[in-house]
Amino acid sequence: MIARRVVWLAVLVVVITAITYTLFFVIPGDPAVQAVPRGASPRTIAEVRHRMGLDQPVWAQYIYFFHGPDLIGNGHPSGVLNWPPNLGYSFKNQEPVLDTILDRLPVTVSLAIGGVLLWLLVGLSVGIISALRPRSVQDRTAMVFALVGVSMPQFLLGITLLWLFYFTIPIFPAPAYVPFTQDPLSWAWHLVLPWCTLALTYAAAYSPILRSSMLEVANESWVLLARAKGLRRRDVVWRHVVRPALSPVMTMLGMDIGVLISGAVVVEIVFGLNGVGNLAIHALTTVDLPVIAGTVLLAAVSVAVANLLVDLGYRMLDARVQ
Repeated sequence: MIARRVVWLAVLVVVITAITYTLFFVIPGDPAVQAVPRGASPRTIAEVRHRMGLDQPVWAQYIYFFHGPDLIGNGHPSGVLNWPPNLGYSFKNQEPVLDTILDRLPVTVSLAIGGVLLWLLVGLSVGIISALRPRSVQDRTAMVFALVGVSMPQFLLGITLLWLFYFTIPIFPAPAYVPFTQDPLSWAWHLVLPWCTLALTYAAAYSPILRSSMLEVANESWVLLARAKGLRRRDVVWRHVVRPALSPVMTMLGMDIGVLISGAVVVEIVFGLNGVGNLAIHALTTVDLPVIAGTVLLAAVSVAVANLLVDLGYRMLDARVQ
């Protein structure tokens, strides 16, 4: 299964990067014109276009992205398949794309880790409480929470939390990224508001899914048999209901983690964090193809790897998969 997944990962990366390159040449704008000072001569623009490799056919540029010659004369061939991998150089500042992404990646990974842990804690707790007491006050309150959380735009929630807990009641410091190795407490304290923004919006989507899944599993034959054998209610709920009911949650979690690792765009922009999502938006606005291709490659690999881990997690949660 793992071998098949790895093969599909390679196919997925090739297809997505091919689509990215195709769309790039549809977007209006010439990166060579943007890279030179205003009023540059056509000869200068042509030289810059040649140095960027933009005078090559589309298929040649795409092949160079995976394995190609040294286009800018720095002694390091271009291409993802080289070691160390070379994703090319930014059209805007000629910096290595891989180094630029790795510089921004800790911010995005920190957002993803804290947000995932917090929204799982809130979303699963609310879903379990709601499923154990269907049509009760707790259940109806949980459904209102889910409806409000899903309906509220993420940027609006982030701005509201920022206005309330930083400008009006200054409980938390200004959102910023402090390296974990430098000060773990300060790292977490500065990211509380971004984590809460992610957690509230995602937890609101997880809780009703877990609720409906638990109510469905509760009527399965093995649960009825466990109850008939006289097992304690706590054991029946945790061992025979919650574990198999987590399967749809695991599916969502794999997709969401993969997307977050490739950039929590809205949260990064609202709180001014220089993560991968912010980098991708800037690359799109400046038509910086190497950076766009690098972030798309990161997104494809993140989603595929996360889904591979989800498939392995199914075997631990649900005995029927084994």
